[in-house]
Amino acid sequence: MSNTETFYQVMRRQGITRRSFMKYCSLTAAALGLGPAYALQIAHAMETKQRTPVIWLNGLECTCCSESFIRSAHPLVKDVVLSMISLDYNELLMASAGHQAQAALEASMENHWGQYILAVEGNPPLNEDGMFCISGGKPFVEKLKKSAEGAKAVIAWGSCASWGCVQAARPNPTQAVPIDKVITDKPVIKVPGCPPIAEVMTGVITYMLTFDRIPELDRQRRPKMFYSQRIHDKCYRRAHFDAGQFVERWDDDNARKGYCLYKVGCKGPTTYNACSTVRWNEGISFPIQSGHGCIGCSEDGFWDHGSFYDRLTNVNLFGIEKNADRVGMAAAGVVGTAIAAHAAVSAIKQTTQRKKKEAEQERNS
Repeated sequence: MSNTETFYQVMRRQGITRRSFMKYCSLTAAALGLGPAYALQIAHAMETKQRTPVIWLNGLECTCCSESFIRSAHPLVKDVVLSMISLDYNELLMASAGHQAQAALEASMENHWGQYILAVEGNPPLNEDGMFCISGGKPFVEKLKKSAEGAKAVIAWGSCASWGCVQAARPNPTQAVPIDKVITDKPVIKVPGCPPIAEVMTGVITYMLTFDRIPELDRQRRPKMFYSQRIHDKCYRRAHFDAGQFVERWDDDNARKGYCLYKVGCKGPTTYNACSTVRWNEGISFPIQSGHGCIGCSEDGFWDHGSFYDRLTNVNLFGIEKNADRVGMAAAGVVGTAIAAHAAVSAIKQTTQRKKKEAEQERNS
């Protein structure tokens, strides 16, 4: 796939108007959480920069990251794959196979050495010299190391590549590891989730293409623009948590009322992701809105944290302000105090009004 054309040239060749192009840039800026002024920077980048070559590898994984990626709506994945980037190698989407696919991989590495982005879905197993994951007749860990040599940056798609996920869960017989345990000399951007949100994936690529740099990362190498807040911070059920209103068991009256799912295992208070803001399926919903608690799939080691339905007070995690019982008692105490205060103020007000009325009657008499 040639990378001589710019994104704008490809769109114009496809019959896209200038007005539609600028609208696309504005929507992309909004999806990235950037201000309106950044739409012009995105437009300039799309008009002047050639498409970036991308090599996409698959290790131990279930392909859910690719399945999520191809469902992006803002921007559409067809625009990303066919216009914004030059997707030179992807085992799920490419038409070639076998020796032709291997030749495409080697040609892209040779022709774009030091310029391509390496996207990795899944992780490498190290036990038995990597023999638990063979790709192209060789252990995947070898393929990963070779492909990373000429990459300018590496993106770890999903929790498998970022943390290890289910493959690295106890007892981890294959010794599966996250890719940054193997690739140590390149910048690794972690985009965790099982799978990550589609628009988060395309958003990270769009940012890198637009500004020619990796996005600002947190201490765990996650893009801050998508992983700087807990799901709990922007959850529409947060008011119920603060009020001490919880679902006690599945399908009780509180569940029907849409109360907080914390007591039935929701991991939203300790999970950093954009689910409660970007949401899924073109922004329609996310698990908590569908009635199921967050399972914390974007956090390190979430598979080993016990049952998805264990309360956070019963597992060794951090970040929760108080346990549910204390929140409930505190909320009840606040309500009780407010009622008492209101009654006291009302009594003082009534006494003052009565004394004032009696004084006026004495003056009139």
